[in-house]
Amino acid sequence: MSQELKRLNKYLSEAGYCSRRAADRLIEVGRVTINDVVPEMGTKVASEDVVKVDGEIIGERKQDFVYLAFNKPVGIVCTTDTRVEKDNIIDYINYPKRIFPIGRLDKPSEGLILLTDDGDIVNKILRASNNHEKEYIVTVDQPISQTFIERMSGGIYLEDLDKHTNKCKVKKIDKYTFSIILTQGLNRQIRRMCEYCNYEVQALKRIRIMNIMLDVPVGKYRELTKAEFKTLNELISDSTKTYEASQNNTIRKNRR
Repeated sequence: MSQELKRLNKYLSEAGYCSRRAADRLIEVGRVTINDVVPEMGTKVASEDVVKVDGEIIGERKQDFVYLAFNKPVGIVCTTDTRVEKDNIIDYINYPKRIFPIGRLDKPSEGLILLTDDGDIVNKILRASNNHEKEYIVTVDQPISQTFIERMSGGIYLEDLDKHTNKCKVKKIDKYTFSIILTQGLNRQIRRMCEYCNYEVQALKRIRIMNIMLDVPVGKYRELTKAEFKTLNELISDSTKTYEASQNNTIRKNRR
């Protein structure tokens, strides 16, 4: 009977160490070993193999996954690299199990971010092609005009990223504040969009990710409820599932 082998990045993801993309980065820089040997990208793991990251043995999962909703304060960085960034989200939360953030929220921004040890759910939520909504409340430095609302909602070309933002929902709340719902996750997207329109962001808070609402004080977290997680799974059920699936699509396109 043939032995089941598992790709190394999938093994690390299912063990709850990190997402598959993050695993690929760790493998690429030589921080992962299999039986004390640094492997190549794409290496597969057998059940008896000993996998380590930075010398720490990573075992197969024996417990349920963790899913947290956290209200990130301004000044905290959404990284798991605790060795480099002292104001990192992992040390701040100090959760008793290894977890990692799903996506990012800029250091000067606050609000909702999800954390988990389920690597497979990350790409389903984050991929822009899956059109999953994220909602923000933004305060800017000057009165909001109708022209500003129309330009922001209609899509903007960000020259430094060489990308167009998708059309989105923008609503004025008061003289200096608006709400915006995005399905993209470009780097500093809202701040860049405002800068293009000659506005400067004074405060930015994320209040919703898909069906998960921000409802805990700044600096606090809670577990997702069963109802929330059930709805979340329904929303991502048709999403692109994995990094490998994306790679396979690219390969098929290149063969045409």
